[in-house]
Amino acid sequence: MTRNNDIKALVFDVFGTVVDWRTSISTQAAVFGAKHNVTTDWDKFADDWRAGYGAGMAKVNAGEDAWKLVDTIHRERLEVILHEHGFPDIDEEELADFNKAWHRLAGWPDATNGLSRLKSKFVIASLSNGNVALLTNMAKYASLPWDAVLSAELANKYKPHPSVYQRAAELLGLKPAQVMMVAAHNFDLRGAINAGLKAALVIRPDEFGDSKDPDLEAEPDFDYFAKDFHDLADQLGCK
Repeated sequence: MTRNNDIKALVFDVFGTVVDWRTSISTQAAVFGAKHNVTTDWDKFADDWRAGYGAGMAKVNAGEDAWKLVDTIHRERLEVILHEHGFPDIDEEELADFNKAWHRLAGWPDATNGLSRLKSKFVIASLSNGNVALLTNMAKYASLPWDAVLSAELANKYKPHPSVYQRAAELLGLKPAQVMMVAAHNFDLRGAINAGLKAALVIRPDEFGDSKDPDLEAEPDFDYFAKDFHDLADQLGCK
């Protein structure tokens, strides 16, 4: 187990760990659909939109595609799934605004207060594959009290590439071992450990609804395992 005084900063995955992306997207999509007289399974719409995210980032990391922001990856995927779900042609201005639905995601119930507790003892920052503008707008929308908005954009690679985690530590002026990644996804924490960071799994049982099983068990070399941010704050001795 890591000694608390070795850790100086906590960096957080955001989609699924801090914010409830699936409910937020399905809710906004339902409103958008009603405006255009479209009825579909909005949870599935959210899942289908999200499905382009991983594939797009993997192509960038593999060198099969040039660097592009998550906003661009989301937009390319959106143009595919709108037709699949029966939407008519949408004008550019409206489409651009709807693509920013990912900037308007609600935090989990413990997110703002839990992060504030953790911030009382540690530097806290996002470390998401989302681009800086997206994360900044989301922080404003969801009242997320980051000390810094860090993003894979600053490394021009996507997690779990080691340079993303190492760049975050460098930008915070810390050694990798002084930084702990907090995430609801084991692959992300494995990437952090491989880059020299500490790891804390915070479970989010409802992230995927019934469409996919979440990660609910920590791997043996994870440093912390918590049911939410308040539980993690308790374990780390935060007020």
